[in-house]
Amino acid sequence: MSAHLQNDPANASGRLGKIYKAGLAILLTGVIAAGTISVFAPAVSTPAVAEKQVPQSHSDIQLSYAPLVKSTSGAVVNVYAGRKVQQRSPFAGDPFFEQFFGGQMRPNKPRFEQSLGSGVIVDGSGLIVTNNHVIDGADDIKVALADGREFSSKLLLNDVTTDLAILKIDAKEQLPTVKLADSDKVEVGDLVLAIGNPFGVGQTVTSGIVSAQSRTQVGVSDFDFFIQTDAAINPGNSGGALIDMQGNLIGINTAIYSRSGGSVGIGFAIPSNMVAAVVKSAESGSDKFERPYVGATFQAITPDIAAGLGLRQPSGALITEIVEKGPVAEAGIKVGEVITAIDGVKVDNPDALAYRVSTAGIGKTVQMTVLNDGKSRDVAVKLAQPPKEVPAREITGRNPLAGAQVQDITPELARKARVAPTTRGVMISGVKDNTPAQAMNLRAGDIVRGVNGTAIGNVDDLQTVLSAGRNALWRLDIERDGVIYRQFVR
Repeated sequence: MSAHLQNDPANASGRLGKIYKAGLAILLTGVIAAGTISVFAPAVSTPAVAEKQVPQSHSDIQLSYAPLVKSTSGAVVNVYAGRKVQQRSPFAGDPFFEQFFGGQMRPNKPRFEQSLGSGVIVDGSGLIVTNNHVIDGADDIKVALADGREFSSKLLLNDVTTDLAILKIDAKEQLPTVKLADSDKVEVGDLVLAIGNPFGVGQTVTSGIVSAQSRTQVGVSDFDFFIQTDAAINPGNSGGALIDMQGNLIGINTAIYSRSGGSVGIGFAIPSNMVAAVVKSAESGSDKFERPYVGATFQAITPDIAAGLGLRQPSGALITEIVEKGPVAEAGIKVGEVITAIDGVKVDNPDALAYRVSTAGIGKTVQMTVLNDGKSRDVAVKLAQPPKEVPAREITGRNPLAGAQVQDITPELARKARVAPTTRGVMISGVKDNTPAQAMNLRAGDIVRGVNGTAIGNVDDLQTVLSAGRNALWRLDIERDGVIYRQFVR
């Protein structure tokens, strides 16, 4: 994705509380067997629900969510992700104990770590959506249905940047499902239900409203664009369903904002339109979710920038860099212009733009509303397939970079490394031991920007300059964590 997004899954620095991914981890020694789970029994009928209304009378307030729960809870499952962790003896490597045991110290028995989360069946053939952080690194993933049956599952797709994963089970029958709604139609104040398995106590339903839409700067995944709700979400709810009053899925519960790790009424769900895009990738047979390529870098509009550009309000995505021959460049959009909407939907910041582009999909032509000098125009931009990542090549010869493995900076590599897709230079992906590159303290993620005063654009440029160099004194420009350092090596 072209917009450069931040990711801080563990915490939100400088805030009163923290962002917790709503997963639940359990540590066990020995073999883990999932036990019986207390759940609601699924029903078969879906109630006809009228258009949205505010309760008008005392009898309206006494209405129950029970029919809605019965029609949807059967599609919400429990997900158990098991990981085998080999524990190292604290005495291993100690000369005294190694000698005492004749160098035959028995390794400790493996520890089994299990994380517990929830999931939602979105296709009757057994396609299940959950959070990536629930199943990340798992050796074995089991799914328990609402009726108590358990199945081993196959991981079809997992994507760290969206924090979504798609599982498949073979139940040899059509399973109950929840239909994906259009999350763009969700409004603040809508009633919602959150269904999941908090703390492993069994399937639980909580109610609330949509507290906010298009919530960004949460720090849960690369794509910060969430539905916020006050329906109670707790550890174990990750991957569970956020349901509207028509019984449709509007989001996958993912994280909470809390001082203690428990619910304080601020929860976040990944919108169903993003879920639909990832599910579509899995159904197409892909094992990863590819984001469309626009070939530009964007910056948020601050009040100062808005004043400088003559904008009435600090809203939109300012274009700071454009890749030559990329989709944005081909459409005639220039650096310094501001994207204010996509397909008529307002874009408040680069996170919102990234979300709109990602849910549109590769190959789709979108209408970007572009603002320049107070004048607005609509420009058609065709979202492209991102250029493929180029395999790393090792630098050899008599030079200070020998032993370094380097790659051209493609948009996909830039996204993984969290740098702008327009970054010039060559990225180091690895360094071999006992080589000149290691002696220079180079490491993966460093970017070679220049050698002996020559700017480096790709690996071929780098190898040409190194071959022609052979100087007694080498001058290297290395970028690390956004700062460029100049080093001189003899």
